[in-house]
Amino acid sequence: MKVDGVPHRTIWLAEDGWSVEIVDQTLLPHRFATVRLTSMAEAAEAIRSMQVRGAPLIGATAAYGMALAMAEDPSDESLQRAYETLMATRPTAVNLRWALDELHGLLAPLGANARAATAYVRAAEICAEDVALCRAIGEHGLPLIEHIAARKDGAPVRVLTHCNAGWLATVDWGTATAPIYMAHDKGLPLEVWVDETRPRNQGASLTAWELHHHGVPHTLIADNVGGHLMQNGLVDLCIVGTDRTTRNGDVCNKIGTYLKALAAHDNGVPFYVALPGPTIDWTLASGAEIPIEQRDAREVTHMTGRTAAGEIATVEIANPGSRAANYGFDVTPARLVTGLITERGVCEASPNGLASLYPDKAGD
Repeated sequence: MKVDGVPHRTIWLAEDGWSVEIVDQTLLPHRFATVRLTSMAEAAEAIRSMQVRGAPLIGATAAYGMALAMAEDPSDESLQRAYETLMATRPTAVNLRWALDELHGLLAPLGANARAATAYVRAAEICAEDVALCRAIGEHGLPLIEHIAARKDGAPVRVLTHCNAGWLATVDWGTATAPIYMAHDKGLPLEVWVDETRPRNQGASLTAWELHHHGVPHTLIADNVGGHLMQNGLVDLCIVGTDRTTRNGDVCNKIGTYLKALAAHDNGVPFYVALPGPTIDWTLASGAEIPIEQRDAREVTHMTGRTAAGEIATVEIANPGSRAANYGFDVTPARLVTGLITERGVCEASPNGLASLYPDKAGD
């Protein structure tokens, strides 16, 4: 996607041919900067510290982390250590496990001298595949926006999204934002409601940033405004992403997604979830089995922003001494999801719906 007219991706192989560069998302929206990763340990820390985040991008970074490990030491011990270290970085996003299983299964049978080159090739392929998957999600989701636009007589289609499921969460295009970007680039009038202002402020700092720099009209709202907007007919549809979706159609996403789905259901607003195939966890029967990450309480008790003097500062906003809980994700039951937008089409959030698009996976 574009940043002030210049195309960018979130991760790419550096010019030296072996190190990896990423957009440091912890600095946004106040500073756009890149970081060079030169080891598996640095890749793991980039995932853990959320310099990279979003299920697809976590998977791509983990794949390159395996390649960096093999460039440093292609032994069996190094391969297993890299797999275990990277796997432990984030518990919820299933793309992490998918990418690591893919690389480990590919590299383990090979001789040590072939592992590094093979790992770099497969990591690059995973990145390219993610771009293609997200582009296809956009193509399948675009008609949903076009259908609404056709009956609005030139008025903007008002889309509510949650957290960041944009190109910053993937290699490019995004999941929930891919149909939005395609509709915007096609000239359809849009207004995107951007929430998830707490606890990590990813709607405020990431989604709003990328929409602004691509030129998509949007309005930032506090977390709990969505229900009010839906009650008053100010939302035409919701499109969110997901970090893991189980084979029955339950959706795990950023905390607060469930509440948006409840409000949408109560007010008759279509609620869609956009996801690529690798985000579907075919091993789990329902969302109740998904591990929910509990993050540092400081994300709740503190906030980072830019002062009037232009300095970046972190301040405490909570009562000193009060405990804080920080559940990172929640599960939206399939019954509240209007449909799943995938690279293979749009389907019902159900075992039969997913099986209709993924007959090759549903029977595993």
